[in-house]
Amino acid sequence: MKALKAADLAELSIEDLKAKLAELTEEQFRLRFRTATEAIENPIQFRQRRRDIARIKTVLRQREMGR
Repeated sequence: MKALKAADLAELSIEDLKAKLAELTEEQFRLRFRTATEAIENPIQFRQRRRDIARIKTVLRQREMGR
């Protein structure tokens, strides 16, 4: 999965953002769990998921503040 762009996230609705956040959080959990049991082929995925989650949280917070 490629990295999400902030401009693309700004176009999504709040419900879509929350759904995407839940999806990425679950994916991050599964990735961490899989790492404990086997070797993963792309360890950069951890950083990419963490940053995507942060981008979504930032957009949600901006909307909450009224920007």
